Amino acid sequence: MEQLHTFEIKDQFYLDGNPFRIISGGMHYFRVLPEYWEDRLLKLKALGCNTVETVVPWNLHEPKKGEFDFTGEKLHGLTDLVGYVKLAQKLGLWVILRPSPYICAEWEFGGFPAWLLKDHNLRLRCDEPIFMQKVDAYFKRVFQEISPLQDTNGGNIIALQIENEYGSYGNDKAYLNHLREIMLQYGAQVPFFTSDGNNGNMLSGG
Repeated sequence: MEQLHTFEIKDQFYLDGNPFRIISGGMHYFRVLPEYWEDRLLKLKALGCNTVETVVPWNLHEPKKGEFDFTGEKLHGLTDLVGYVKLAQKLGLWVILRPSPYICAEWEFGGFPAWLLKDHNLRLRCDEPIFMQKVDAYFKRVFQEISPLQDTNGGNIIALQIENEYGSYGNDKAYLNHLREIMLQYGAQVPFFTSDGNNGNMLSGG
């Protein structure tokens, strides 16, 4: 795959100096058995997509505090995030990654691990010190997996989402900026983006 150098000029992206339109379809790796990944990605490509988008569920990758799973050995391969991204690259697809901490995605507890609830004073989705310490530890481990897969390192990840539709929930800009700082600290190099609804409150909050 060509290396993607993304930067905005007016209203579009460029690939090696030429206008490039990102046409993305969502396919969450943990919702499809790994033996079907290639088939489904090829079908997505056949639809005309050049990019696949996926969220990363915290509760699957750290089911117990401090115990991480990115091998898929315990879940029939469903947590093999690196394998999924590399397969997409092999098939000629770019990847947009939404690494949490909150993913929504109609997924249990929005992707938060249940062990967070053991601290009854913990406040989620805000710049609360204890919560952010746990996010920091999780992101440190996640980025060990995904940093080498970024376009800037020869991989195919071209963008990273900060949180998820946060403007529908709150407006804690310190929280969003703190997430950005953590991601940069652990090696994020590709463009960031946020996803929010199209009304003023959602856009200003997120």
